[in-house]
Amino acid sequence: MMDPINKFPSPLGMKSGIPDEFMANYNRLLEKLEKNPQGFIIFPEPQYDLGVHPENFIDYECGFAAHHIRKENPGSILDVGSYRHFILGLLAHFQVSTIDVRSRTPISGNELAITGDAKNLNFPDCSFDAIVSLCALEHFGLGRYGDEFDLEADQKAFEEMIRVLKKNGLLIFTAPITKAQPAIAFNAHRIYSYEMIKRFCANLICVEEKFYSHKMKGFCSWEEITAEAKSWDVYCGCWRKK
Repeated sequence: MMDPINKFPSPLGMKSGIPDEFMANYNRLLEKLEKNPQGFIIFPEPQYDLGVHPENFIDYECGFAAHHIRKENPGSILDVGSYRHFILGLLAHFQVSTIDVRSRTPISGNELAITGDAKNLNFPDCSFDAIVSLCALEHFGLGRYGDEFDLEADQKAFEEMIRVLKKNGLLIFTAPITKAQPAIAFNAHRIYSYEMIKRFCANLICVEEKFYSHKMKGFCSWEEITAEAKSWDVYCGCWRKK
């Protein structure tokens, strides 16, 4: 019979990145739990999540957007392709119209879910107080999500978002950015230069811009953005329509 302490020996720990010391203690606790299950079925599924709470660029993007939405308190919001869990958080406080090229069933009465193409929004001019699009622009027109191939789809979608935004309304968006030559990681996403993003926003008023560095694991200055070829950091922008 295998020694309880070695029930899940070190190769498991090494293979999964779990330290041997943790696994040894895990096995001791598992043995103790199996002797007194308190009505539960016990089965092993070792997990190791010690250390600093994980976070990444998505946390910073969503925090940036949430700050400006809370500050503006818009009466109407359109979301174009943002992270689903961020949208679900918005729905706790706002009525949100969402558009995605893939069909989706809304799970909240506060959501009007529309299946469609971002470069051809089926809304009248000046319909929304705020438009949010987190890390979506770079995907449009590359076919990753079943949309038609169109290298100008990002520009067309951005123009559509401006069209349906009310005067003085906010456009909050994020996208990959680099100080190196802009690139397309086909068919995953585009990586923009700062000049490209500035052209998108030429007819808008800047409220705030921030940059996220993967290397620094937080917001940084423009000078600290990556200049490595084919690499990217994140641009976060809040702009107001004139």
